[in-house]
Amino acid sequence: MSDLQLPTQENVEYMIETIKTKLRMASGAAMQASNFSIERYEDIKDLYDHVASKDKFSISEVEALVSELGKLRK
Repeated sequence: MSDLQLPTQENVEYMIETIKTKLRMASGAAMQASNFSIERYEDIKDLYDHVASKDKFSISEVEALVSELGKLRK
């Protein structure tokens, strides 16, 4: 894994894929990592850090996180 402090498109894609996997998103295919811009890197990183820090999520948490993820799309 590369340094996530560096805002690269590869890091954006890694973080999005990790978030999708961790949230077990049924509609994960709709959230293509390429639909996220490096311009939103800090917001994506914040969301990634939050998701990575937890092991379990309630349904309402998953819904809120997926909603936030949707707002970060291009």
